[in-house]
Amino acid sequence: FPADTNKIDFITFSSTGNASDFGDLTVVRNSVIGTGNQTRGVFGGGGTPSLQDVIDFVTIASTGNALDFGNLTKAVSFCGSASSPIRGFFLGGKAPSDVSDIEIITIPTTGNAQRFDDLTVGRRIPAGVSSNTRAVVMGGRTPSHSNIIDFFTIATLGDAANFGDLTEEKGNAASASDCIRGVRMGGSNGGSNNTTMDYIAIATQGDAVDFGDLATGQGEGAGCSNAHGGL
Repeated sequence: FPADTNKIDFITFSSTGNASDFGDLTVVRNSVIGTGNQTRGVFGGGGTPSLQDVIDFVTIASTGNALDFGNLTKAVSFCGSASSPIRGFFLGGKAPSDVSDIEIITIPTTGNAQRFDDLTVGRRIPAGVSSNTRAVVMGGRTPSHSNIIDFFTIATLGDAANFGDLTEEKGNAASASDCIRGVRMGGSNGGSNNTTMDYIAIATQGDAVDFGDLATGQGEGAGCSNAHGGL
């Protein structure tokens, strides 16, 4: 994009059509990451181009500008994210070197993030998916592109553990999930955007399996679904 922005757009899942204006973030920035539950959308980190620790939130059912939620433990961009109905997580990122931090917020309240524990490898731009009990972190850059999949249990503290491997070494991928399955979509390796989609069964461990292909190769995309957070 020619310039960083603070714009928030929204779509209605049940219909097709262009996005509409929702409101504005509190800070103009790039590389922000979003998490949330059925009530709130939460956005953290990013760059302006200086790194940011700002966390904003919106109430999904109504449009309007974002409000201040709190701050991350460090200024960071290019995180991944995951959530349950109660907890939101910011995963890894660049601060400015690649970090392994897992940071946690309580979505229904406001306040600063706290350190949860660590990914198995420090990395930026991982793809996160989750159910209401488990978060899974796929790929990223370490700084080389990675096929590593980690997981951790949302309700308890503890380091992430190995889940399996993606079908390819990819960073900059999009992701989406319901309470059963997580999908990693596209990404890049060496500057070439990719069409591959992988999926994993969140409740089990094992390597990802081919899901199919995107219509076009995409990197640094964003994915979403209307069954997020294990609902």
